[in-house]
Amino acid sequence: MERAGRARRRRGGSRVEADELLVLVAGGDQKAFEELYGLVSGPVFGLVRRVVRDPAQSEEVAQEVLLELWRSAPRFDPGRGSALSWILTLAHRRAVDRVRSARAAGEREQREARRAHHPAFDQVVEEVEAGLEREWVRRCLDRLTALQRQSVTLAYYDGYTYREVAERLSLPLGTVKTRMRDGLTRLRECLGGVA
Repeated sequence: MERAGRARRRRGGSRVEADELLVLVAGGDQKAFEELYGLVSGPVFGLVRRVVRDPAQSEEVAQEVLLELWRSAPRFDPGRGSALSWILTLAHRRAVDRVRSARAAGEREQREARRAHHPAFDQVVEEVEAGLEREWVRRCLDRLTALQRQSVTLAYYDGYTYREVAERLSLPLGTVKTRMRDGLTRLRECLGGVA
């Protein structure tokens, strides 16, 4: 008999019943919470499912909302609206939070994946490699004749033109060009082991 009365109240007055039950839940009434749970769990899950879309996450969020309902029932103010509206507002907020959180986590993972594809610049390694290359070039320059080394150094390290190198060394331009060509050929052969 009592069940029939409850069923009638749910069909006709679920809003009123939810309001009454939530007030009782605020007072710590566990039986009232069981009834309220049965009354609102379907609408809560339906709303959450529409926002979150993933069934497993929707169930999880719906459970979180219903636990929150037990904890925050004393904050419900019947003068500001119906219990069902208040509960569905809680559900919607929690569902939106979950979607935002999932989106932010996905974006973080994408950023990390992009970082992983770009090897980090290692300044120490770069300096060591540059130092080794400079040492190799010095060794190759030492294998040139004194006149070749002098011509190459003036042109490539000091920035002089062929004509300026010829003037500085008091040599004909053709001689400087020949020394440079021969010196660069020997350097290329020597440095071929580095490349």
